[in-house]
Amino acid sequence: MKFTPTTILPLTAMLLLAAGCSSTVASIDPGKYDKMSCAELNSALGDTATDISRTAIARGKVANTSVPRWLLGGERVKTVVANRDTARIEKLQQQQQAIVAARRQKC
Repeated sequence: MKFTPTTILPLTAMLLLAAGCSSTVASIDPGKYDKMSCAELNSALGDTATDISRTAIARGKVANTSVPRWLLGGERVKTVVANRDTARIEKLQQQQQAIVAARRQKC
């Protein structure tokens, strides 16, 4: 595939859009998990695992994107998006650990 400015610009716009639209994870409140039933905890655990997988896949796609050298700042954008996804995965893993701890006590 031949890379021209008209093919690279949509890719760059997509990366910037993904960087701006990535949602942040709310702070972890173990107290809210104490109020949940076992079924709700299981569901929350599954949702968190799904979010971790989805974010890891997106991070991998961004990290493996080939950015041409002439595209100024392209590598930096790629790095920023990958780092943001890594931070989100770490927060999700902390949330998952809190859910597992609450489930271990309750169920």
